[in-house]
Formats: sequence, structure tokens, C-alpha cells
Amino acid sequence: MTDHDTVVVKDGGSGMGMILGIIAIIAIVAAIWFFALGPGAGSKSNNGGDTNINVTLPSLPAANPS
Repeated sequence: MTDHDTVVVKDGGSGMGMILGIIAIIAIVAAIWFFALGPGAGSKSNNGGDTNINVTLPSLPAANPS
């Protein structure tokens, strides 16, 4: 006589993979928003090269009209 083992396979699970997948998608969407549309969306650069510099020149003595 031969012994047979009974194997029970349960379909489904705790759904941990789906929860981790949803969290990963939310993290990716948040990162895209932050870098593309939010506060991390580039910096204000000086494209035209129009830097304002105030130059103070030494004053010359006034001419003495005589």
C-alpha cells in the first residue's frame, strides 16, 4: 500500500503585493509632481544675461571757473 500526501493550495493571500504596488505608484506620481509641477520645478535662471550692477565712480573736483 502506498501513502499519498494531501496538498492543499489556497488561492489568494493577504494582498500585500497589491498594497505595496499602490504605495509605489503613489510615490512615483508624487515625485513626478514635485519635480515637474511643484516647488522643485526648476530654478529661476538669468536667461538674458541682464545682470544689474551698480558701479560707484569716484567723484571729481568741480572745475573752478576763474
